[in-house]
Amino acid sequence: MSSSCIYGSHRVVSPPGSLPQGAWKLDPSLPIRENEILITVDTLNIDSASFHQMMQSGGDKEAVSRIVLETVEQRGKQHNPVTGSGGMLLGTISEIGSQWPNPQNLQVGDRIATLVSLSLTPLFIKKIVSVREDRDQIKIEGHAILFATSNLARIPEDLPESLSLAVLDVAGAPAQMLRLCKPATTIIIVGAGGKSGLLCCAAARSVLGKSGRLIGIEPGSRGRQRLTELGYCDVVLDLDATNALLVQKTIQGLTEGKMADLVVNVANVENTEMSCVMSTHQQGTVYFFSMATSFTRVALGAEGISSDATLLIGNGYSPNNADIALDVLRSDPRLKALFTELYA
Repeated sequence: MSSSCIYGSHRVVSPPGSLPQGAWKLDPSLPIRENEILITVDTLNIDSASFHQMMQSGGDKEAVSRIVLETVEQRGKQHNPVTGSGGMLLGTISEIGSQWPNPQNLQVGDRIATLVSLSLTPLFIKKIVSVREDRDQIKIEGHAILFATSNLARIPEDLPESLSLAVLDVAGAPAQMLRLCKPATTIIIVGAGGKSGLLCCAAARSVLGKSGRLIGIEPGSRGRQRLTELGYCDVVLDLDATNALLVQKTIQGLTEGKMADLVVNVANVENTEMSCVMSTHQQGTVYFFSMATSFTRVALGAEGISSDATLLIGNGYSPNNADIALDVLRSDPRLKALFTELYA
């Protein structure tokens, strides 16, 4: 084994000079280098926007399986060429390079989940075992390679693996939510009834307490039912967030024209950007965690309506985001029970 770039550039096949995420193709071949670790992979947790797109494109689980196999064979990673996103994985450490920085004291045999995207992770799939449409998960036989800068987390012993994987997949969202939320403000979450949406609602409510106002936008009946049962939101709206004028008019009425201080977008469909921008006041903030977000639509759309709102593009990494997300889940027995029912 020979040492290589800590960012994984040595695994880039094309184009030369790229970092792994932006590269078209990576090399997942063995053996690993001294500053890498090898993961025996059993589960791919595909990000919601990517899985949704593949289901729409292919029409069924078999098509998703075929698309993933073709993508990984062509690109050496699970990097959806349409959405540009990937997901994360669950597996077991099978080898640790001698120069791997190991602040977590990881050991061979540890069960881990990656906290970096599959779109930058060298991946080889020997076989797809099954596709779980209800969880956006794919069971496989294969291996992945992590670099010295790759973030990962041990699977906690007090939670089922599939439940932990579901939470860690979106760990950045509730962690960033706690950073952005302030008491006595009006907050809107678009896509509030989904996995990341529910965690964001729980995090936001923990900051707001009895102050402020939390508004959830969720077009799905199941999602709205979950939100109603959990009671985090002061208002749950059945709105199509791709209809920006309708959303803007509704929020204007609810807030008596004051609009929101913070809007968080965790929707898994395209063209929801302007609903968020138009629901925020001039000094407000919009946080786009969704991988369906288009920077072009956001930037040019905000410019086109003369919005001075602060626009933030979601970063899945923040310090201790795995622990924070799991603590948000553990903090409410009702939320933990719901996630256990859905994902465990």
